[in-house]
Amino acid sequence: MELGIYTFVENTPIEGESKPQHPSKRLDQLMEEIELADELGLDVFAIGEHHREEYVSSAPSTLLAAAAARTKNIKLSSAVTVLGSEDPVRVYQQFSTIDLLSKGRAEIMVGRGSFTESFPLFGYDLQNYGELFMEKLQLLMGLRENEVINWEGKHRPDIENRGVYPRPYQDKLPVWRAVGGTPKSAYEAGAMGMPMAIAIIGGQPAQFKQMVDIHKRGAADYDQPEQRVSINSHGFIAETTQDAADVAFPAFKTQMDKIGKERGWPPMSRQQFDASITLKGANVVGSPQDIIDKIMYQHEIFGHDRFLLQMSVGSVPHDKLLRSIELFAKEVAPVVREKLGEEKVQADG
Repeated sequence: MELGIYTFVENTPIEGESKPQHPSKRLDQLMEEIELADELGLDVFAIGEHHREEYVSSAPSTLLAAAAARTKNIKLSSAVTVLGSEDPVRVYQQFSTIDLLSKGRAEIMVGRGSFTESFPLFGYDLQNYGELFMEKLQLLMGLRENEVINWEGKHRPDIENRGVYPRPYQDKLPVWRAVGGTPKSAYEAGAMGMPMAIAIIGGQPAQFKQMVDIHKRGAADYDQPEQRVSINSHGFIAETTQDAADVAFPAFKTQMDKIGKERGWPPMSRQQFDASITLKGANVVGSPQDIIDKIMYQHEIFGHDRFLLQMSVGSVPHDKLLRSIELFAKEVAPVVREKLGEEKVQADG
């Protein structure tokens, strides 16, 4: 299993502080986080796209290009690229460039986006939200397959026999589709032969098992090979369960209450949070052993081969975030890889 981290480069006030950090300082910290994850042997670092004041990640490709120059082995992905409000040609060129800089470590994770600020910002009508995404996804996948493209669409000017450059270091850029709880999205990903990332940020993971089954059915219905699955979750790691919860909860609450106020959700209570970090809950917060148990429990449900953890749902102290990365890489990852290796040997035997 590939194990990694994703972030939206949150920049909310840390507990006890009245205002967030300067964005420049937060980006310095981000680069330190990526360098540490690479140094310690984690497999993936992904950066999402948001266009809101509490995030410093409106330009993930720029941040990933900076990371490419500072790292040696780790895969660098978006998480996600909000494709409906992007130009697929520019997305392809940007990530091809990252792929060249990193010698073949770039990936694109596309999705509809959990926020909608980018659509009016870039002049798109939200009434076309779903249609924009599918049309642009088809163009992106066409660019992946063809150096010279001919394209006719409804929401983007036509392209007539134009080459798109540079081409990536890899033969084909990996393109993942991120989904929430919409079965249609899972089916489409399978039908298009795309690996799928499931964002599990609420409820119980077992409820999402149908998404994996639907993804497989989409692939089978369209004669596509079975594709990879990633589980992407909120979480945090410390030496003990109590320490992890005590550090993570204030940050979680700050961020989720802000979103909840906009969407009509009640404020998050500590009781709700503590329930969410139990074995069958959505949030992956706890000691290294808690995280191992949770990943293995979820693997029994999904059989996934990638797991990404968002450790900064709201801002936590930087030293504690670095320690969380260290525990993930040094104490969680080796055990998970060994356990899954043993399971594979038993299955093959």
